[in-house]
This record gives sequence, structure tokens and C-alpha cells, in this order.
Amino acid sequence: MNPHLIERFTSSRAVNEFGTSDQNSMPISMPNHAEDIRQYFLDAVKPVASSSSWLAKPEVPSPSEILPEKSTFLSSSGERILNMAEELRPNKVEGKYEGTDDYLGTQYSLLREDAIRPLREAIYHIRENPWLDEAEYSKNANIGIYEPVYITSVVFSHRGLATRVAFSLSRVKKHIRWDQSKRLITGTLVALSPADDAFQNKVILATIAARQQAALDQNPPEIDLFFVRPEDAEIDPMKKWIMIESRSSFFEASRHTLAALQHMMREPFPLSEHLVYAKKEVETPPYVQRKPYTDMSSIVAMEDCESFQNVNILQDWPTGDSHGLDRSQSQALKRILTKQLAIIQGPPGTGKTYVSVMALKILLANMQKEDPPIIVTCQTNHALDQLLRHVAEFEPDFIRLGGRSKDTDKVKKRTLYEVRNSFSQPKMTGSIKAQSIMEIKKLTATMQMLLAPLEANKPPLDHKVLVKLGLMTGAQAESLEIESQLIMGASGEFPGLQMEQWLGKCLTPCHRPLQPDDFGMEFEEEDFEIEALKELEAEAVARDDDDFESLKGPVTLLSDNWRGRVCLDMRSDDDVREKLESIQDLTTIPLSERGAIYNYFQRQTKMLILNDFRKLAKKYDLACQQKK
Repeated sequence: MNPHLIERFTSSRAVNEFGTSDQNSMPISMPNHAEDIRQYFLDAVKPVASSSSWLAKPEVPSPSEILPEKSTFLSSSGERILNMAEELRPNKVEGKYEGTDDYLGTQYSLLREDAIRPLREAIYHIRENPWLDEAEYSKNANIGIYEPVYITSVVFSHRGLATRVAFSLSRVKKHIRWDQSKRLITGTLVALSPADDAFQNKVILATIAARQQAALDQNPPEIDLFFVRPEDAEIDPMKKWIMIESRSSFFEASRHTLAALQHMMREPFPLSEHLVYAKKEVETPPYVQRKPYTDMSSIVAMEDCESFQNVNILQDWPTGDSHGLDRSQSQALKRILTKQLAIIQGPPGTGKTYVSVMALKILLANMQKEDPPIIVTCQTNHALDQLLRHVAEFEPDFIRLGGRSKDTDKVKKRTLYEVRNSFSQPKMTGSIKAQSIMEIKKLTATMQMLLAPLEANKPPLDHKVLVKLGLMTGAQAESLEIESQLIMGASGEFPGLQMEQWLGKCLTPCHRPLQPDDFGMEFEEEDFEIEALKELEAEAVARDDDDFESLKGPVTLLSDNWRGRVCLDMRSDDDVREKLESIQDLTTIPLSERGAIYNYFQRQTKMLILNDFRKLAKKYDLACQQKK
């Protein structure tokens, strides 16, 4: 909650720098904070004078952290031991830390291990027994396992380049009530491995990008993924995958904290004297020491206002019941106003929220022009809404950050999303945002063109595309065109026509081998903690109150469409390549071999497209970061 953050926005009425409406004040100009914000994030990647490796780690784990060498998994006396690549620092229950690096590094290493270990352990169980049903694994670990998984499309969203996958619940052996399930929550870290590898040697990490209810209710269900590393992107619609999640952890909740801990090494660390150096004495804030006289009239009745307008809160704290607080509440309020750090605790009904509201009233009444904003955080969205409903009675101009506000009146209207939509933001030609959006559009068009040979509902691969990819020579392409002219009596400008005629009855439709799950399966029980998890999901993932459970942007459906019927299988791709190098007239190739050759063209086409796609995916990822 930020009472005078509103000065950064324009509205239909003038707003002064205290964050309160003032009909007589002149409209203030909106400062350009974009460069300050950009610089803040650029500073996050600058090197810091520290020998600690934790500062250089990315937000998300690398495949090697999740899939270490098999030798690191040791068994002794029936127990499983995971050797850590880096020794975990023990947290100090008593006493001070050596310094900020020691403290933050300890919290970082413990939180990171807590966030990624469940998935690592899930992979361990899959490795040991790759083909068990999900329930068998859950005896030792809470694993969600989905197989087979197939890529169905690419989504070009401004949030990032997403891959949509369809998956089977055949190893879950139950239907899922997705709106009441903690499975595959947006932001969840998942691991994928080729079905024929089953996490023995290869793993790709992704996060759940969006969780559309309609897509999940399909049979088979679909979900959108963000690959953690653009260079790991996959596009083959016929490749079979296994996807697993650890249902006992929610990585996205830790991800932003991990990044924040790294950033704190690059900026001042508030309260470090207490958190790092275990200083027991809590001092008075300098601003109170300089000006202890405080206006407390906002919390008393009108007849008592005068005596509460100029109170020395360090020496003459009010006594009695004139302020409507009992003794313990009065002490709590004094602690909040006169100490750099105050921890107020008590059972329900003792007035913690009431005292907090009184403190905010006093702080707002005494804010000066140069004061920073007040920020209020709560454990849950419900608690925050409850507090802000009280605040709205005496301070209408605040900004409610975060998603999932259930308030339908005053608080909902002050969410960042609603306030932002209440006025038109001027378009800044040439701004970083505008440049990034243009780059995203340009890359989208380029990548859609690149994926055209794999787009669903298309004819067979066109011979001209194969020439461009270097898979077919000009003479070989010409031989197909000549044959087509002889058959059709014309050149036939329809893409793929020449290939279709050349293959004849060796060409057959290609369908993804993923069938609807058996409706005889029972439904899984709903997760009773789903509301709490959805709150966590919203705070960790949502930028605002916009619909973050769907991705907006162009979608390219992927499919092999056609495949060659193999009458005579050729031993390897090298054999096919050698055959093609020796023949310039493709019409001389026996019909029995043409299906295998077309399948070779298809495999090589996907491989070449993938190489270029991954390069463009890195640029797309960078453009999305710049826009953000």
C-alpha cells in the first residue's frame, strides 16, 4: 500500500505530492521513472566485490543441478544420500553473522536448496524405476508424472515465447478437477525428458506459463510452458516426452526471493544491524529523533484534538483512554512510532489490525513532502484487503499492488491494474518499450515463417523448401517438377504437390499418437489448500489483475501432417544421405524407398529449423525482458 505513489500517475483530478486530492492545486507533471527502473535492473547483473559463487547463479537451476551425475546418488543402509555440489551453509540460530555476504548467502543457499531439492528427488525416483504409475512413486515422494507429452503449438506472447503441450493422465490413473487441484499451478517448475531416456541422461526445465481452464478440461488436456533456457526450446510435434513435477513445492514463490537476495548485495540493507549482527537494542528512527513532536489528533475525538496535535512521543506519550486504546495496544502503538523495528503479536481479537490502522493514520497525518512512500505488506490477499478497507475510510488515494483482490468496491478500484486503466498512457515513440514491442512483432513474423513447414493442416514438405534448406539439389527438384508437368500437363504451383505426386501411395497422414484418456478412471480428490496456493500463485506470477491464466498472442499449431509409408527401411540417415548424393533424378528411386527418404527429409527439416528457431528464441527472450 503506497499512499503517495499515486503522484506517478495522472488522473482526472489533481493529486498533490502527499497523495491526497487537492482541487486547488495545479496538475503535477509526471516524471519519467523508466530510466531509473531500467538502471535498477541493469545494476542487478553488475559484478559485486565478493568471492561467493551464489551471486552469479541464475534465478532458475541448471539441468546439471537437477540431474547430477548418477554417482552422486548413493545408497547406504537403505537411505538415500544426495551429495551437494556446494556445501550448504548452516543457518545461525544464535549469534551474529560475519557480514552481509555471509548472512544473505546462507539464506540464499538454504532457500535455493529447499526450492529445487523436491524436483531433484522426484527425478531420482523416476530414474530408479522409470515406468511405475504415479501412486507408486508417491509412497516416497509427492510426484506428478504425465506421459506421453507432445508439443502441439508455439504461443508468441509478450510475456515470453511459450510452448503448448498436450499430455496424458495415463500414469496418474485419475481424472483431475483442475479448478480444485494444485497440479501444474502457474509458475511451477517442471522437468521434461524424452520418453526413451526417462531422465537417465537428459532433462529440460520449464515453468508453467499459463493454466487455462478450458484447455485443461480438454481430453487430452493442454498447458503452456516457458522453457527456462531458450536454447532448450523444442518444436518436434511427434517427439514423445515425460513431464514431472514435485507437488510438495512451488518454485515460483522462491524464485523472486532468490533474485531479491542477490540484489540486496548491491544496495543498502535495512535493519542489517539486527538481522546480520544480532544487535538487540532497537533504536529510535533518526526522523523521530529530529522531530519527536507528532500530530496524533487523527486518532482521538474532536474535543481532544487540540491536546493531541503536538505530542512529544518520546517523552510525553499520552496516558488514559482518550485515544481509545487499552494499555497493551497503547504500548504497541508507541513501539511502532518510536522504534526502527517493531514486532507486535497476539491472539485473534486483541486489536493488531486496529493498532496498525491507528499507526497508519498518524504516519499519514505527519508525512512531509520529501518523505518516502509507506508500504504495507500482508501474509495473504484477504488480510491486505481487510486492512485497506479501513485505510480507504481516511485515505482514498493508495495503490493496491498484487493480484487476486476479492474486494469489489474501494480496494478493487485502487489496484494498480484498475488505476493504470483509468487513464490513457501517452505512447512514447522510440522508447525502449516501443522498440521491444516492435522487435517482438518482427521476431514473431520471422519465426512463424520459419515454422511454416511444420504448421498443422498443411500439404507435404515442398521441394523448394528442401532446396533452401540444402536437403535437395536444384537438379533433384527439377526432376520432380518435370515429372509433375508430365502428369498434370502444367507446372502445378501448389506447395507440396510435386512431393505428393512423387510419393504416391507411399504418403500417409500423420496423426499425433495421443488418445483421450479412459473415462472409466475415477476423479482425484480436490486439494483443500487450493485457495491458499492460488493466492501464492497470483502474488508470485501476476503482474497485475489482468487475466494471467492465459497467454495472449499469435499461435502456430505444429504437426508433421504427413509421413512416408516405409516399404523398405533404410538403415540410417547416413545411408539415405549417401543415396541422395549419388542420384540427381529422384524419379529413378524405387517407390519402395521413397517413404523412408521423405521421413529423412522431415527429420532433417525439423533439425535445421530447430537450430535457427533456438537462435531466434534467445532474441525473443531478450526482447521480452527489455519490454518488462
